[in-house]
This record gives sequence, C-alpha cells and structure tokens, in this order.
Amino acid sequence: MSKAIMDLVEKTALKDEMPKFEIGDTVDVHLKILEGNKERIQVFSGVVIARSGSGSREMFAVRRIVAGEGVERKFPVHSPRIEKIEVTRSGVVRRAKLYFLRGRVGKAVRLKERRRT
Repeated sequence: MSKAIMDLVEKTALKDEMPKFEIGDTVDVHLKILEGNKERIQVFSGVVIARSGSGSREMFAVRRIVAGEGVERKFPVHSPRIEKIEVTRSGVVRRAKLYFLRGRVGKAVRLKERRRT
C-alpha cells in the first residue's frame, strides 16, 4: 500500500521533458541562480561521468577542467533549478562510471565521438 503511494508522490516530482543523455556525453546544464532578488541562468558544461539513483532521486555528475583544475558537480536530474540540459557531443565509452578521467590531463581526457544515426 505505501509503495503505491510513494510511487504516486514521486511521479508528481518528475519532469516531463528530459533529453536522453548517457555517460560520456558532453552536456550544457543551464541552472537558475538566485542572487539577492535577481535570477539568472548559469551554464555548466562538461562530460557526464556518472549517473546514479532512479525516479525522483536520480543524480548525474558532470566533470570539466577550469584553469587546469578538475571541477565536478552533481545534479539531481529532476531538479526545478535546472532550466534545461543540452547534449553537445556523444562520447563512446565502455564503462558505467568514468572516474578514471580524474587521473588524466590534457588530450588524454578526450573521448571518441559517437556517430549519430
């Protein structure tokens, strides 16, 4: 009984339109940022290195290099603060988690691009 109620509550929290993106894809995450009483959109671009969870608790981690330092950030997929997610490149990967990219520098971080059909 309680499982059905939880599923119903979770369904209301899910976003309707989410682009299909996978591990290894390069994405632009458009976030709503509140500064005082103003709201603006900030874009975080990087490679999706992990996805975890399911339903309303689903998260994904994005990694990018800023001024020679690696920066990772985790986002809830169905967060109301995420305006949109754009897939800019699709990468070919053979792993579920790309944590090995943390130890790589420069051109070694690049992934092969998947052909679009």
